[in-house]
Amino acid sequence: MSKMKKIELLAPAKTADIGIEAIRHGADAVYIGARAWGARAAAGNSVEDIERLIRYAHLYKAKVYVTVNTLLLEKEMQEVERLIWQLYEIGTDALIIQDLRILSLHLPPIPLHASTQMDNRTPEKVRMLANLGFPQVVLARELTCEEIADIHQQCPDTKLEVFVHGALCVCLSGRCNASEALFRRSANRGECAQVCRMAFDLQVDGKTVMRNKHLLSLRDNCQLDHLEELLMAGAASLKIEGRLKDVDYVKNVTAAYSQALDKVIAKHPDLFCRASSGQVHLKFQPDVRKSFNRGFVGDVSRPDANIDTPKSMGEPVTLHTQLHNGDGLCYIDKGSLVGFRVNNAASFRPAKGIQYYRNQDPEWDKMLAKPSAERKIAVSIDVHDGHISMTDEDGLTASLSIQEDFDLAHTHQTANIQRQLSRLGDTIFEAQAVNVHLKKNYFIPASLLGAWRRTLTEQLTAERLKFYPQERQEHIPIQLETATPFEETHDTSEPVMICKYCIRRQTGMCLKEPTTPHHLKNKPIAIQLGNGTTFSLEFDCKNCLMKLYLQ
Repeated sequence: MSKMKKIELLAPAKTADIGIEAIRHGADAVYIGARAWGARAAAGNSVEDIERLIRYAHLYKAKVYVTVNTLLLEKEMQEVERLIWQLYEIGTDALIIQDLRILSLHLPPIPLHASTQMDNRTPEKVRMLANLGFPQVVLARELTCEEIADIHQQCPDTKLEVFVHGALCVCLSGRCNASEALFRRSANRGECAQVCRMAFDLQVDGKTVMRNKHLLSLRDNCQLDHLEELLMAGAASLKIEGRLKDVDYVKNVTAAYSQALDKVIAKHPDLFCRASSGQVHLKFQPDVRKSFNRGFVGDVSRPDANIDTPKSMGEPVTLHTQLHNGDGLCYIDKGSLVGFRVNNAASFRPAKGIQYYRNQDPEWDKMLAKPSAERKIAVSIDVHDGHISMTDEDGLTASLSIQEDFDLAHTHQTANIQRQLSRLGDTIFEAQAVNVHLKKNYFIPASLLGAWRRTLTEQLTAERLKFYPQERQEHIPIQLETATPFEETHDTSEPVMICKYCIRRQTGMCLKEPTTPHHLKNKPIAIQLGNGTTFSLEFDCKNCLMKLYLQ
């Protein structure tokens, strides 16, 4: 019989507090940036804050991964090594890295995960990384389920991490140099200027045919309806993008995917299980449409852009949408986003032929600003003559001896004992069963039952941290030859972007479509920023790739 596969839902954390909320709302693991060298330079955290997150996560057997996934300068290597040792000493579960020169350092026995910035798209690349000692590889965003399945079949012992939600890079992961080329702000150094979200003019054969459009701004990834396919293909870690996102986004999206993942696992209880412990009790119904989104893409191998705006569209307004005073609505008018505030929801009448979207919902925001979930670990409590024990869902036990002598009670005491011991309140535990095995009907004061309850929960909390299943991996320093990065060469013969997304397909000029007008098929295409910066486009139709060169 095959071993049941543990599936982790991996959520982003801009801060330790957001990471805690992610776990509270159903994440099995979170990823967070250290004070430097993470691919989101604006989302750094102190070692002390990460340690606080780790302690909370480990109570639930949830993991914390720290990103050190930028290209590194030679002068930084020694300091990076010191940081890695600090992260190891506080219990970090793994590091997500991009620069393979990290393997030449004297590293502690901490697992290393291969960042998507390494451009992990083929079985050969994943096998190479596995041979270098990477137990988990973050796959490129644009892979199909068939491609993921092929990688899993050829590399069955490597955990495959797959993006399931959030912003999509227009470029192949790790292959975008546009920000560095234009502004000397390297995406591979965590300083992406998001050139892809800017407005361009489209030029065909030197003539402008479209003005001020966000031609590279992809809609967001949403795989809620495809989780089962991804698990069957071999995904072991389902990753939500968004280390710059605020807490309400992380709460809502994590909860939505946790619910969806539980439903898939319930269909296949012999194949999959969650990687962490505890049951999430939500105080709201999650809806990913209500969090920041530019519209959604289901097929990430053929993404399309929202060329009218890079801003959040929110949720479509329908006849059944309950509007509130103060809601923010938007719609597209003549190719531009128009927004307004609803002052009187009762009197609002939508104009015919316009699709409205609600991108601000103060009532929703107010609800998510409050405590919106609890996560509890199931325990059973057993009361015997001479001792009492508490056992959690992972089989860990705390117990204490009963030294006191008790008088016999005049009324039956079992229900009262069960009620008092079940009051686990603000602890991480909830009582699934309280079993009273006393041979006589003793009267036990409520104060003493409360003291036992507090002692047991403290002991069991300590046990969960003490017996947390930490994964460790030894490293022998190795030297690897790596390609000189664009940041050092600025080679103009190299494309600044390589994309699966295609502007020809987006604008109805795909060379593979018979409906494309013949006079558009062989004309050179370029896009131009408002400041005159121009990118020429090259199309590799056989491999369905688009390349951008800076003119």
